[in-house]
Amino acid sequence: MRESVETREASRPRSAGTGLPNAGTERPAVEFRDVHIAYGNFVAVRDFSLAIDKGSFVTLLGPSGCGKTTILRSIAGLVDISRGQISIGGRRVDDIAIYKRNIGLVFQSYALFPHKNVFDNVAFGLKYHNVPKADIARKVGKALEMVRLPGSERKLPSQLSGGQQQRIALARAIVFEPEVLLLDEPLSALDANMREEMRVEIKKIQKETGITAIFVTHDQEEALSMSDRIVVMNAGSMEQIGTPEQVYETPATAFVADFLGKANMLAGTVAAADGLTATLTLATGQTVSVVSPKPLSPGAAVTVVVRPQKLSLGSTDTANRLSGRVVSTSYLGGSAIYEIDIGGKRTVRANTQINGRVVREGEPIDIGFDPAGCVLLDEKGIRIS
Repeated sequence: MRESVETREASRPRSAGTGLPNAGTERPAVEFRDVHIAYGNFVAVRDFSLAIDKGSFVTLLGPSGCGKTTILRSIAGLVDISRGQISIGGRRVDDIAIYKRNIGLVFQSYALFPHKNVFDNVAFGLKYHNVPKADIARKVGKALEMVRLPGSERKLPSQLSGGQQQRIALARAIVFEPEVLLLDEPLSALDANMREEMRVEIKKIQKETGITAIFVTHDQEEALSMSDRIVVMNAGSMEQIGTPEQVYETPATAFVADFLGKANMLAGTVAAADGLTATLTLATGQTVSVVSPKPLSPGAAVTVVVRPQKLSLGSTDTANRLSGRVVSTSYLGGSAIYEIDIGGKRTVRANTQINGRVVREGEPIDIGFDPAGCVLLDEKGIRIS
């Protein structure tokens, strides 16, 4: 699968933020060229190339161990690369000292000095950037205004809530106006309400300052809600890069479809084809119609990817109707998530708005979806396009 994905990506036009830049374009804020990171026989990052636009918010998304944090730390100089090169603003940095890279870093654990007050924590990096003492107070004050904690200069970290400590960590990272802001899962230690609030705050500050931000997370909702572009990582390599809409609506591989949003994947075989419309026989024995970007051959193995939100329940006028039985119901207030058994061989997930009553476990139900409302994968798990 890996070779197919990379070959396809390499054949597409490149522009800053989607791959390596074309000649004559503005220099990327951050650029990776064939970066490879290995620890003995273990390869953490494999031949990674990426160009990130200045002023953009890019998220590295993937499961634990996929290489996203290693990539972030390599920008900061906390991880040595085995080969390749990393540039910031057109200047190669992988062979220079950490303090010369002009990056701001926000850690998951805040990493504040417990014995220093807020002012000294935020001002700490300014001393290493040779900022005159007369300017330090002004810059610290401006940074605290930006994170909405003015007047907190004399407090110790222990006197602040978790969310306030994260704001101070953010202020410390942006106070010296770095070229790039690196955020390593900065919201994972916060409760749900505070995470949502901080998402908005971080994105707002990033837009106000125009700083280039690279954000690492395994949280799909964070990635979708905050990013200009998402880089989906798997086993040290890039599976797909695109806008949140692109990676969610048109996943490039089975991995992306499953990891981002837990899509339903229905395996089938082409029973008949007429131009771009094809009839598939599913493993359950039921048939569905699909619209393909290119003609399909009878007998070909195809997987239909349908997002849970695109399944309709009950009486439906969609072309595709499948009979099933509700296995479980998760009530979410204005919506519900249903796990539905179809044909005794496959369980699908539907996430729908509640119109009337909630369907209970054990009840029979029909589900439907539009032939054009799905993505098709070939036998290797690569999107048919």
